[in-house]
Amino acid sequence: MSFHKAMSYVLVTPARNEEAYIEKTISSVISQTIQPRKWIIVSDGSTDRTEEIVKGYASRHAFIELVTVASSSNRNFASKVGAFNRGYSLLKDDDYEFIGNLDADVSFSSDYFESILEEFSRNPALGIAGGWIWEPRDGIFRERIANTTRSVPGAIQLFRRKCFEDIDGYIPVTKGGIDTVAEIKALGSGWLVESFPHCTVLHYRRTAAGQRNVLHTRFRQGEIDYILSVHPFFQLAKMIYRIKEKPYLLGSIFRTTGYCWAFLHRESQILPESIVRDLQAREKTRVKAEFLNIIPWKTK
Repeated sequence: MSFHKAMSYVLVTPARNEEAYIEKTISSVISQTIQPRKWIIVSDGSTDRTEEIVKGYASRHAFIELVTVASSSNRNFASKVGAFNRGYSLLKDDDYEFIGNLDADVSFSSDYFESILEEFSRNPALGIAGGWIWEPRDGIFRERIANTTRSVPGAIQLFRRKCFEDIDGYIPVTKGGIDTVAEIKALGSGWLVESFPHCTVLHYRRTAAGQRNVLHTRFRQGEIDYILSVHPFFQLAKMIYRIKEKPYLLGSIFRTTGYCWAFLHRESQILPESIVRDLQAREKTRVKAEFLNIIPWKTK
């Protein structure tokens, strides 16, 4: 019981037109061995049955609260941060130790959060933690190729409250990478970030399904890499590593092209110089380790 009290957490879920999957997420959360103290689900301009579904569960579970916000017609990652921050604003005065950003298209076992909280308990330096994403591919769920223990997908990021406050929460970045920015800032503030393969999370909607969307996504990821000041040598290493992912070499070329396009157009780089120095030093260490066969690595 003392462990449960010490490991109190809250969740915020930005949701827009998630009627296809949100019940899976809600069912997973209400079945947890340690339930959240509060769960704010923010409907970001939903026009389907998302709000109706959430209201039904909120009427039966006191810790669930639905908040509705008007969203602009242009859905982007910055608007998602706006929705998250609306939910977060309602929790600032609450008593909790951890806060999670949870997407509305995932599911997990009933001991998921208890397992993640145990990892936090074991390591006081752990600032961001989460599980291991599995996504539908070729008709069955498979481990996401981009999984790495050194990064936690934005869909399931759980923060130690002190860490979240140290980094001033999420930064609204229109083109994406908000979860990566949070991790970079956390690492720069002395916190650790880790995903745990034994904590499985099913992610029902992949980032991009069609070939055209995949190539667009890769290009945008390259732009984000530049905006986040990824070192050019590390970007080259990413290109080489990503060749094994669909659409293979073409995808790697598009990601590198996006990086170069952002460089040529001098897009604004958003991280402070002190954090960039720390980030690029870690990147160089990872590249050296790979080529010296010291440790295996994956890029985000």
